[in-house]
Amino acid sequence: MAGIEEVARATGVSTATVSRALRGLPNVSDTTRAAVRRAADELGYVASSSASGLASGRTLALGVVVPSVSRWFYTQVLEGVDSELRSASYDMILFNLGGHRGDRERVFHRSILRKRTDALLALCLDFTPDEREQLASLGHPTIVVGGPVKGLRSVGIDEKATARAATDHLIGLGHTDIAHLGGEDEEGLNSSVPTGRLRGFEKAMRSAHLPVRPEWVIPGGFTLPEGRAAMNRLLDQPGPRPTAVFAGSDEMAMGAILAAGDHGLRVPEDLSVIGIDDHDFAASFGLTTMAQSPFEQGAAATRILLDELGGAEPSPRSVRADATLIVRTSTAPPR
Repeated sequence: MAGIEEVARATGVSTATVSRALRGLPNVSDTTRAAVRRAADELGYVASSSASGLASGRTLALGVVVPSVSRWFYTQVLEGVDSELRSASYDMILFNLGGHRGDRERVFHRSILRKRTDALLALCLDFTPDEREQLASLGHPTIVVGGPVKGLRSVGIDEKATARAATDHLIGLGHTDIAHLGGEDEEGLNSSVPTGRLRGFEKAMRSAHLPVRPEWVIPGGFTLPEGRAAMNRLLDQPGPRPTAVFAGSDEMAMGAILAAGDHGLRVPEDLSVIGIDDHDFAASFGLTTMAQSPFEQGAAATRILLDELGGAEPSPRSVRADATLIVRTSTAPPR
């Protein structure tokens, strides 16, 4: 296996520059960084994380806390995080809570303290006072992806504005009887996401002088099966039915489309459906959605942490990610 000296000779720079380039540290030009990485790949050089840690006092590892690895949003964020870490020759240590009722005690009181990391990124989580104390004791740069958390910076979309834009799309088509399929305030997860999306829906309806029917605001659990079951329950109710539904996630929106089929309804002729995300399956369902990029959100949050670990001035500000309307075939004017 080649050594760092051989990479330095191949690129005509110092070993210190090779080390900085491969670790993603600042004060290295993009051209030099690319040349060093190319030479390292060709020569088969792999930086020793233990040696780098001894020299810098760092572990070259980023801790990531995720509620579950089974959700589309979480896996996309993790892909974005990993893409940046690989470029910086950093490792990722994943702390999986195993669902919203997972063993948080194990993760926050033992695992994070035992595993040496340089920074921490959390997905869609809020923290108890005791967990915040544990995080503060580490002294690590910390950031959250997926909804704002009081006292911590975050990367994510404007939940309320995105939900309002989705609802406004339905209102603009002429719909007045609109339901909302929302998430749930699951214990330990970031309640600002479902709450913000509900508030955006309500604000759009009020601004258009339209009623919000309590019986048409139902929890769908952020999953396709739960969304389908919830929409079926709504459609089973006696009395008038909504002509459109704003679902707080694409998975719930896809569940609503399937529920419409369960009741012999056509989308969009009998029921228009819009979601949030631009899930990998959204185009296959013809789903109109407010598209966001969890991959880029994960990458952006990771760049912030890596820049600070490289000596950049810490930024206390949160980052607002984009959400863009993509119109497909699941929405149309009411009959």
